[in-house]
Amino acid sequence: MSTPLNLQHNNPLHGITLEKIVTDLANYYGWNGLAKHIPVNCFSNDPSIKSSLKFLRKTPWARDKVEELYLQMLSKTNTR
Repeated sequence: MSTPLNLQHNNPLHGITLEKIVTDLANYYGWNGLAKHIPVNCFSNDPSIKSSLKFLRKTPWARDKVEELYLQMLSKTNTR
């Protein structure tokens, strides 16, 4: 389901790629910290950006958790 264009301005993730989200989270928490927050194999077993993106693009519930953690990180750091 897509979001109508007029609602995108209210979406804090609008214009941010999944690759940027995963990269920023990995840099902020480290792979071990990321795996503690979201216990999935792509973060704990030989983690990489590429393998994480592949998994998250196929797994909506995990992507939702990653996006939620990213928003929490942004609120802590107050940067974008």
